[in-house]
Amino acid sequence: MAKIIIPGGNGYLGLSIGRELVTRGDEVVILSRRTSMDNDGIRFVEWDGRTLGDWVEELDGANAIIHLTGRRVDVRSTRRNIDDLINSRVQPVRIVGEALSQVNHPPEIWIQSSSLAIYGDGKDQLIDETFTPTGLGPREMVTVCLAWEKAFDIATQGIDRKVLLRIGIGMGGKGDPATKKIAELTKLGLGGKVGNGHQWVSWIDLRDLMRIFLNALDSKTMNGTYHATSPNPATNAEMMKTFRKVLGKKFGLPSPSLVARLGAPLLGSSGNLALVGRRCVPSRLLDEGFIFEHENFEDTVRYAISKI
Repeated sequence: MAKIIIPGGNGYLGLSIGRELVTRGDEVVILSRRTSMDNDGIRFVEWDGRTLGDWVEELDGANAIIHLTGRRVDVRSTRRNIDDLINSRVQPVRIVGEALSQVNHPPEIWIQSSSLAIYGDGKDQLIDETFTPTGLGPREMVTVCLAWEKAFDIATQGIDRKVLLRIGIGMGGKGDPATKKIAELTKLGLGGKVGNGHQWVSWIDLRDLMRIFLNALDSKTMNGTYHATSPNPATNAEMMKTFRKVLGKKFGLPSPSLVARLGAPLLGSSGNLALVGRRCVPSRLLDEGFIFEHENFEDTVRYAISKI
């Protein structure tokens, strides 16, 4: 049995990972700003993500860290909100790095979540791990991710094995925010393409994403940066057509680019989230023999909708 520490694991992804690990017999400790509680065999320990505290003791003798902290990106793209997005990722990574210098037996592996949004708008470029981020693109995507990954590089200087997962849009499981939002819009008759619909969506079935996290924990050879995304990205037009099909909607009102940019802030979001895309593929995982079990987008949408 391994002891796994998950900073910021009280969201959709962290709880999904935690339950998966408990099922296979691991001890899971989630560092959370919420009141400490036990849930599905997961132990919760309070922290604020900024300062050292009693939570540091949990790291001593633990086997691994899976770091997932970060405010949701579905916010208006104001300077203040973007600064908050950066701080919500950078500060918790820094403080865990600082905490590791105070324990006698630090974990051997640190798995860090990041996002494929680091590539900004990739157009039709096929992007794998050999592609270097240009630093160009919406600040709420590119700048946030660059700062996040730089903090990880600094914080993990003393860690034997570190895995950075640039994750696509996860779909499936209880609390899946992406599927829930798209399904709601589709049911309201707003499930048409956004802009010209050509922008690429890099997605992944939650069941495959869980297997990637487990593989990162268990495989001694897995090290460095990986794309955690399906080998079959879809365009926005394909994605919306699939949601309409699965939900039995023959028509979905399209959102021209201008409407999306003007309307998103009214809904508390950023138009860039739907208008900018990336055609990313998981070359390293495939080269190392990882087999995706859920590559069909329609099947994943059906599964995800059944879980929300």
